[in-house]
Amino acid sequence: MQTLLAIYTGNSILLILLALPLIARKIKPNPFYGFRVRQTLDNPDVWYDINQYFAKRLLMVGIFQGITSLTLYFVPNISVDAYTLSCLGVFVVLFSFAMFQSWRYMKSLK
Repeated sequence: MQTLLAIYTGNSILLILLALPLIARKIKPNPFYGFRVRQTLDNPDVWYDINQYFAKRLLMVGIFQGITSLTLYFVPNISVDAYTLSCLGVFVVLFSFAMFQSWRYMKSLK
């Protein structure tokens, strides 16, 4: 179970670290890192706006994922399966919501 805690909290930290340069608008349009779709790659103004918007949500996903993984770790008698599926479920729901909101925001920029 300690291994899973390390994986989930490590992923949380990684998400937070990936979000910070995007929030600060330090990442130029590129094909590797950021909210990469044709609209963002074709227009630098859209790139910075949507990536900052998305990264703020990604930061929240990382924070909530970290809180969830730490909180659930200390739940008495939680099974490994329940811990894993709960942490994964929180990530999938929050990340999907962040993607959906960011996609809608990008469409509103047109």
